[in-house]
Amino acid sequence: MNSILIQNAKAIVTVDDQDRVLYDSNLLIENGIITYIGPEAKKAQRVIDARGCFVYPGLVNTHHHLYQTFTRNLPQVQKMELFPWLTALYEVWRGLDEDCIYYSSLTGLGELVRYGCTTCMDHHYVFPREGSERFIDTQFRAADDLGIRFHATRGSMSRGKSDGGLPPDDLVQPVDVILKDSQRLVEKFHDPKPFAMHQVALAPCSPFSVTTDLLKESALLARDLKVRLHTHLCETKDEEHFCLELLGKRPLDYMASCGWLGNDVWFAHGIYFKDEELKLLADTGTGVAHCPVSNMKLASGVCRIPDLMKRGVSVGLAVDGSASNDCSNLLAEIRAAYLVHRLTWSNDAPTGYDILKLATRGSAAVLGRDDIGQLAVGKAGDLFLVDVDCLDLVGAQLDPGCLFGTVGYARPAKCVVAAGKVIAEDGRLLGIDEPTVTEHANQTMLSFLTRGGMRG
Repeated sequence: MNSILIQNAKAIVTVDDQDRVLYDSNLLIENGIITYIGPEAKKAQRVIDARGCFVYPGLVNTHHHLYQTFTRNLPQVQKMELFPWLTALYEVWRGLDEDCIYYSSLTGLGELVRYGCTTCMDHHYVFPREGSERFIDTQFRAADDLGIRFHATRGSMSRGKSDGGLPPDDLVQPVDVILKDSQRLVEKFHDPKPFAMHQVALAPCSPFSVTTDLLKESALLARDLKVRLHTHLCETKDEEHFCLELLGKRPLDYMASCGWLGNDVWFAHGIYFKDEELKLLADTGTGVAHCPVSNMKLASGVCRIPDLMKRGVSVGLAVDGSASNDCSNLLAEIRAAYLVHRLTWSNDAPTGYDILKLATRGSAAVLGRDDIGQLAVGKAGDLFLVDVDCLDLVGAQLDPGCLFGTVGYARPAKCVVAAGKVIAEDGRLLGIDEPTVTEHANQTMLSFLTRGGMRG
């Protein structure tokens, strides 16, 4: 039996059903599952000294585009909003290959892990016509190398410029090709059991890049295969205008007509929902992935999180793509979310602890899971420790649940555990040779940008 004891924690923020914060406590993980939390120091194969540390559930990221990691901080696109930003970057992304996918995934996932994230969902939807057949397989390999739980989505685009869509025609695929590969990936990787390390969802990209038949056929296939559905929705006013002009419906009405409502569906962004649409989301159990930094970076707007929460809509937190963030730090996303909603909603804004719950319990629910996102007996052994006995945090320790929202934490976690295994320690990723990976990733990135005309 593999076992780890987290011993003498200054505080354990459980995010459990009672929202307990346990002081001077211990936590035991056996075979990847939490079997004890309390005052006793149980025996274990490995003991992690948590004196001076706060312990939290592993963070859960509900929307990402890992392939975008190699196009972040590009000066050519820093002043663009979503549609022109996408149009410019499609010209670069058509040069993606398997090396780009592997090393961008290691880079983005590695940063997530370093800052306490133990589960990541990724939305990959760019498939060049040559050499992209194993992109999602390659992402799973990168996730396994790091030890993080991974929810891949088989994204897709089927509406190119010639059909009134946004992407270039050479980056869209026929519907039958998309559906065949979607089924292959589900059959190869999807694990529906509790504590799964791999899951798969189907994720046509957005109303402005896919056809109606793809949306309808994807919904039918997903439900036949018993997997979830995901797409971007209500992110910008441009998207709303596109749907009204080309499709004759508001975005959510259009998705509803394609069978895209239910507790097996979640949308990224959800900024421009109307009141009656929020009620429809709540009534149908449809979820939302909140991406505050990306929404600010692209000047898209502010999601109505207080209204979503008040109506009982399932909401999770996400970093979104590395090129619209421009990083993969879900811990930092908590503070950004807290502050943008304080600025926008004042006293009606969620607390720092509310945002932590979005990044843990809320995100787990959006992904259809109740085995992660909290520290309780019978739940997954996914957690991270942060050292709070330091000068930076003098006077900041009175409310461990709110710490990341109100004060923030700018260091990597002291220790990150996923499925009962230590995957990062003192900021070091244990599953890979970081210097070698960094060198290869930089070389791959520079070659990729040169091919895409972003570097001379």
